[in-house]
Amino acid sequence: MDRTIIKSVLLLLFFYSSLTIGQTDFSKESEELGKVYWYRDYDKAIAAAKRELKDVLILFQEVPGCATCRNYGKNVLSNPLMVETIENEFIPLAIFNNKVGKDREILAKFDEPSWNNPVVRIINTKGNDVVKRISSDYSSLTLLKRIKEALKSNGRIIPPYVKILDQELSSINTGNYKEKHFKMYCFWTGEKQLGKIDGVLSTESGFMNGEVVKVQYDPSVVDETTLENYAEKYSFKPVDPSKTYRPASNDIHYYLRHTDYKYVPLTELQQTKINSAIGSGKTGDEYLSPTQRKWFVNIIEGKVKKNKNLFDIPFSDAWGYMKKQFPITIASK
Repeated sequence: MDRTIIKSVLLLLFFYSSLTIGQTDFSKESEELGKVYWYRDYDKAIAAAKRELKDVLILFQEVPGCATCRNYGKNVLSNPLMVETIENEFIPLAIFNNKVGKDREILAKFDEPSWNNPVVRIINTKGNDVVKRISSDYSSLTLLKRIKEALKSNGRIIPPYVKILDQELSSINTGNYKEKHFKMYCFWTGEKQLGKIDGVLSTESGFMNGEVVKVQYDPSVVDETTLENYAEKYSFKPVDPSKTYRPASNDIHYYLRHTDYKYVPLTELQQTKINSAIGSGKTGDEYLSPTQRKWFVNIIEGKVKKNKNLFDIPFSDAWGYMKKQFPITIASK
């Protein structure tokens, strides 16, 4: 083979490896790491943080570990939007607390105990903590709280998709929401208008002696009076919840259903906000995570086949399906 060709191939291989070196594909590791694409070398993670002007999110984890460690990977570090947040807003680094070598050196550097349950620290490029260390708290909400604090301390704007994750973890996933039904002349319009309200978590077209929209909302963000006053501007009237309700399955998020967004995995809140945006003559791109946006662009450009409507499929299942069809790693984002 011509030496010039060989040299070119080697340079390409070196370039690609430089993008991913030090990182670990979760599919080749244990469930304790969740589905995050982790760096495994401290110095390489710090170098990447300096290059990208980001903080480093360190997971000190026992691998293989106990049920607490496995559950943290499964329940906290496998939520697609949490994975997106960690991978895109930080440099993710996993340090095993039950291994020798470089892992043990970093454990000692931060005075972390060995053979321990999950600990998370977010540090700057000098190795200093940016926010309070997370220990003995294995909730998604606490991790996200520290993430938001770190972003703010670094002068970073919290992206809309992270706010989506925050609202869903705080309200939908914990059941901390209320429901209200509004009667109107057209539930397509109802979903469009009510979905715009900050604090509205989901809208659903249905029937209760006429067309209605069922609204789920976070009372800590928007109270019932504010919601009713807004609805009254559009002649939407509250309906007695004791009446029989029937969802209009083919009309829920009507505007979204008639776009290519239906081929992208979306959470319930993302569906609501994007449907409202499209119905108002806008795009829903701002509510997408980087991977979702990449998928959407490739769908529009015909690089991903429109062979499966993901609209009615549970979010995690839809994400897993798309991940297999069109994998995207940190290096390709």
